[in-house]
Amino acid sequence: MVARLSPLNSTLLIVDVQEKLLAVMPDAAGLVRDVGFLLDVANLLKVPAIATEQYPQGLGPTHSDLVRRLEAERPTKLSFSCCGAPGLLTELKQRSRPNVVVAGMEAHVCVMQTVLDLLAEGLQVFVPVDGVQSRFPIDQETALRRMDRAGAILTTCEATAFEWLGGSDHPQFKPVSKLVQERMKAIKQ
Repeated sequence: MVARLSPLNSTLLIVDVQEKLLAVMPDAAGLVRDVGFLLDVANLLKVPAIATEQYPQGLGPTHSDLVRRLEAERPTKLSFSCCGAPGLLTELKQRSRPNVVVAGMEAHVCVMQTVLDLLAEGLQVFVPVDGVQSRFPIDQETALRRMDRAGAILTTCEATAFEWLGGSDHPQFKPVSKLVQERMKAIKQ
């Protein structure tokens, strides 16, 4: 069976894009841009989005550019896997949306452990490779290979957006296309 994303079968999970941890990322602005893009597309297409925070007392809140795009409540956790956040896994399963798009940081810690746990729970996981980061390239590259081998589907932020759309006849095609163009301009700067 080929797994395909649609707005009706997907949830977007944003993992720990927090101020203090962002400060040590190699391309913090790029990660905020790309995760923001995913959130904007998800909001246009009514794909539910959840964001978690790892020990916010120490790592700070979710980046303010993302907070304005999210629901007020962000589950907090001490476990690296988001599945350890109280009620999160139950909420994901109750939504009856078998596909979870996972973005955030760090790729080799919280993102990877979350992906492995979601796969173990029978959910199909998509990881936009440009929507995750680690402090060091070797950690990110190794984590992406491990998630791929474990059964996650590697993709990109833009591919996710267009897969959610399904075609240029989608009523939200023009607004999403505008977001794609804005992101492209920001990447070229």
